[in-house]
Amino acid sequence: MNIGLTGGIACGKSTVSAMLVRRGAILIDADRIAREVVEPGSPVLAEVAAHFGQDILLPDGSLHRKKLGEYVFRSEEARRKLESLLHPSIRSLMKERMEASERDFPDKLVVVDVPLLYESGLEGMFSHVMVVYVPREVQLKRLMARDTLTVEQAEARLEAQWPIERKKELADILIDNSGAIEETDKQVELYMLNRGLL
Repeated sequence: MNIGLTGGIACGKSTVSAMLVRRGAILIDADRIAREVVEPGSPVLAEVAAHFGQDILLPDGSLHRKKLGEYVFRSEEARRKLESLLHPSIRSLMKERMEASERDFPDKLVVVDVPLLYESGLEGMFSHVMVVYVPREVQLKRLMARDTLTVEQAEARLEAQWPIERKKELADILIDNSGAIEETDKQVELYMLNRGLL
């Protein structure tokens, strides 16, 4: 059995994925895969540099994430172009790892952490989608604190994703992470118990 795990930026997906892993789930992290596909010398990184310019590369040939971020957070068109370059390789690797995990560990829950799951139309890849939720004002506050951003910078990052309320409506499983960490943990525990995974 597998689930897609998503939410909004600064909603606490990492916290919830760690809780699931502690209870025996296998985690596949789409962000980690996204970093792998743009390692120095990779064909995907070469394509990204060819499109966005060589200034998105650091002297050692690795990706200058901050510089690339400046382009994509400013322009919807740039973000779409970047996604079209990255997503095919990310999806293919994600699917490969999901299938291998399900084959090798048939009695375990396979959790795939995908930040832009709904935005990328990937819900069909999973048995269920779990959304980690906090209200937008909490999300904004946490994001500003976590990344030391101004209100404007944090708002721009939130605007780059679907509103958290929309994701909440679409969720098969909802984990509300706006309270104490113990409350979130209880919800995860209950989910695993109800699925017969504990």
